[in-house]
Amino acid sequence: MNITYTGKHGDLPADQQRKLDAKLAKLSKMIDHPKGDDKQAHVAINTERHLTNARLTVNYYDKQVVGFGSGADVFTAVTIAVDKVEEKLHDLREKWRDTRREPKDQTIAGAAVAEAAMPAPAEAVEDDEAPKVFRVDHHDRRKPMTLDEAMIAVEGRDYVVYRDAQKDCVSVLIRRADGSFDLIEG
Repeated sequence: MNITYTGKHGDLPADQQRKLDAKLAKLSKMIDHPKGDDKQAHVAINTERHLTNARLTVNYYDKQVVGFGSGADVFTAVTIAVDKVEEKLHDLREKWRDTRREPKDQTIAGAAVAEAAMPAPAEAVEDDEAPKVFRVDHHDRRKPMTLDEAMIAVEGRDYVVYRDAQKDCVSVLIRRADGSFDLIEG
C-alpha cells in the first residue's frame, strides 16, 4: 500500500511505527483489488493546541472511505483513524455480501431451487416405478369430527385424515378391502 503523509507529524518511535505499519498492512488486505495493486492511503495530520487530528482516506471500489481520529499524540490519532476506516470497510463488505448473495424475493429463489430439483422429462419416463408421495393439505379452519362423521366422510374414498373432536388429536380412518375400517390415532 502506498501511504502519503501530509502535515507536521514528526518521526514516530520504531515500535509505534511497526504497530502502525501492521495496522495499515491489515487495512491493505481488506481493500484487496482484483483490478490491480493501486492501493493508496492518504494521511493528513494537523495539530491544534494540544490536540492532534488525523484524517485517513482510502479508495475502495471507487468510493472514498474516510476516518477521523484525534488524540494527544500522532500515533493515537492515526490509530483511531485506521480503526474507524477498518470498521467502515468491514461494514461495506458485509453490506455488499448481504445484497449480492441471495435474491431479495424469496419466491424467486424457491422457484429456482424447485426448477433445479425437477428431473428432466426423459428421467421421469424411465423412473415410473419409483414411489410417489401425495401431500394432504392441512386446513386449520376445518372443524373437528367425531368417528361417526369420519365414517360418513370416507364414503367413496380409501381413507380420511381428520382431527378427532373428543380426543383432540389427528386420526386416520382407512377402509379395508373387506369393507371394515382401521383407525389410527395420533
